[in-house]
Amino acid sequence: MRARKEKSNKMRNKTVVAMVTAALPMLVGVGAVRAGGWEIDGAHSGAHFSVRHLMVSNVRGDLSKITGTLNLDDKDISKSTVEATIDASTVSTGEPKRDEHLRSADFFDVAKFPQLTFKSTKVEKAGDRLKVTGNLTIHGVTKSVTLDVEPLSPEVKDPWGNVKRGASATTKISRKEFGLGWNKALETGGVVVGDEVSIQIDLELNKKK
Repeated sequence: MRARKEKSNKMRNKTVVAMVTAALPMLVGVGAVRAGGWEIDGAHSGAHFSVRHLMVSNVRGDLSKITGTLNLDDKDISKSTVEATIDASTVSTGEPKRDEHLRSADFFDVAKFPQLTFKSTKVEKAGDRLKVTGNLTIHGVTKSVTLDVEPLSPEVKDPWGNVKRGASATTKISRKEFGLGWNKALETGGVVVGDEVSIQIDLELNKKK
């Protein structure tokens, strides 16, 4: 009787071990999805900028064709990473001649530097927001910048079954620090184009399948 009971316990233990072993890969897979898995939807994302013109007004423009990934670790946000690339030739301010000038060697020089890139080096919480610091490369010059990121939107599912989230971030840079130094002095003092550029980034994210 005792031998039968010990045999039964051994079989039960083997069954538990087998179940845990079978479930482990699935648990690991779930963790991997939760810790990453977002791609930038370039068709519904954009970067927007604003800079002073003639010391009296702001000129606003946009850059599109953004690609990249966000690996989000909800359990340890510091392990999250962001990488993005923007097509410099898409710069648009609504004025064709000005846009042509912006694509020239005076500014972005898109023939030589066709892309703007960002790669995060640090992600940290700041209240209900995030601070994402990383290397921004424009015009072949790389500088560290910090993005102020609004709380990410909740997940939603579109009519085609794709899981989506949204993210928005802002920062300010000096265009001169990135080699975009073209300017002209005004007779009344000041310059044609301001140095400080305000940037807003709006991203729509697709969860990787």
